[in-house]
Amino acid sequence: MGVVDDRGSVVAEFAVALPAVVLVLMLGVAALGTSARQVRLQDAVADAARLAARGEADARVRSAVGEAVAGAVAGIRQRDDLVCVTATAPAVGLPLTVSVSSCALAGGL
Repeated sequence: MGVVDDRGSVVAEFAVALPAVVLVLMLGVAALGTSARQVRLQDAVADAARLAARGEADARVRSAVGEAVAGAVAGIRQRDDLVCVTATAPAVGLPLTVSVSSCALAGGL
């Protein structure tokens, strides 16, 4: 019996598998970047809610969020004794948006 040469099939299998591996890695990196952005946005919105509760100007509150996370847009609303700030920002490398909100007691320190 003769020996079968597998060199061509190994190259073909590698050529088929490589794009799938690269795609999975790219999606993983995008998911980690989006998660990090959401954490930064949540911190910024919590700080902004405290600023708004202390009576800072709306423009200052919105700029605090925008400075912390590029491309973020913030909205402010009063609910009884609470001041709530909601912000959205585009996700990193994915066609999604990240949205978070935080509230603080109005007149708080």
